[in-house]
Amino acid sequence: QVELVESGGGSVQAGESLSLSCTTSYTYDIACMGWFRQIPGKEREGVAAMGRDGTTAYSDSVKGRFTVSRDNAKKILSLQMNALKAEDTAMYYCAAVLHTRVCTVVPAQYRGAEGYWGQGIQVTVSS
Repeated sequence: QVELVESGGGSVQAGESLSLSCTTSYTYDIACMGWFRQIPGKEREGVAAMGRDGTTAYSDSVKGRFTVSRDNAKKILSLQMNALKAEDTAMYYCAAVLHTRVCTVVPAQYRGAEGYWGQGIQVTVSS
């Protein structure tokens, strides 16, 4: 079992920055870790992901504004969010998939037998 715990959410004004962190106590390697978000009534969407080898993937909506990083030794996945917009308001989830060849921001990749999700953390951006 892989437990993922998000932290760092909150409320900010448009244009400001916020950083999210995801920690896990899982001791073995994790192929991909990513950030996803969801607002009520909509499908969960991918935000950013990072492979163990440092490869990254971003959704078009956050490219150039968000940066994903990962500390494999400390088992921490981070998301630096700059130039936040009201439309970034959502519940943000950390997810992991243990074994895969290519990391993507497609939620389905993280929903298999080796996929795990955190409980989520709220990010609210006021315009």
